[in-house]
Amino acid sequence: MPIICRHEIVGEVTEVGSKVEKVKVGDKVGVGCMVGACHSCDSCANDLENYCPKLILTYNGIYYDGTITYGGYSDSMVANERYVVRIPDGMPLDSAAPLLCAGITVYSPLKYFGLGEPGKHIGIVGLGGLGHVAVKFAKALGSKVTVISTSPSKKAEALEHLGADSFLVSRDQDELQAAMGTFDGIIDTVSATHPIMPLLSLLKSHGKLIMVGAPCDPLEVPAFSLIIGRKTMAGSCIGGMKETQEMIDFAAKHNIKADIEVISMDYVNKAMERLEQADVRYRFVIDIGNTLAATKPSS
Repeated sequence: MPIICRHEIVGEVTEVGSKVEKVKVGDKVGVGCMVGACHSCDSCANDLENYCPKLILTYNGIYYDGTITYGGYSDSMVANERYVVRIPDGMPLDSAAPLLCAGITVYSPLKYFGLGEPGKHIGIVGLGGLGHVAVKFAKALGSKVTVISTSPSKKAEALEHLGADSFLVSRDQDELQAAMGTFDGIIDTVSATHPIMPLLSLLKSHGKLIMVGAPCDPLEVPAFSLIIGRKTMAGSCIGGMKETQEMIDFAAKHNIKADIEVISMDYVNKAMERLEQADVRYRFVIDIGNTLAATKPSS
């Protein structure tokens, strides 16, 4: 402390350095979760800066010059062009912003683990900031998608608004029993503590359970639940810059946007209260530019 948060930043390029080639003044761009890495390790060499041991986060990280990174709660930000994502023409900046973290967090494992493919049956655990875009990406990639949730009240939202193929209530033992062994893969987006065994039972042999949510408590996973059926349990963390650009381009092509509520800066404390009550569908986006413009005295 003090920490100035905020990633998933979008805006317009106002100035570029003499050696910048990737973007030009006037381009619509974004910065996601990271602003630097070592650029010499195997991960960096393979466009996986997100797994670099010297990764520099967009906020509360230590930059190359020793200063603290402070994210995007400001009217301007300076970033290395390697960590700038080009936002395609016609893509709304506000609904593109959450894709720079939430979008790549689910897109990367869908691609890497071969789950986002026609003919694959994929489960998405949790219908929140990550889960709702996971449904959209999985559907666009051709998968059959089932939303897995503890909340029956989210069924209509999942099926009618987000386009999921089916909905499974994870607290309903009859529904779980009927679905056992029918999923090729599951993306678990839930960060609250929850049982893992029932999810593993839903997988086919050779199925994959991928964790992108981060519960604080240790997970309880009996070895035999993986051994029987040769199942895989793995994790995934955002994606490299090359894949993040790929994800944004794919989203623009398939009209994938995050469901958002745009707020002003002076609403942040109220938004945090609502967030604790899960009262948002599904991301708050702070309009810094218009907030600052509204507070400037008129001439």
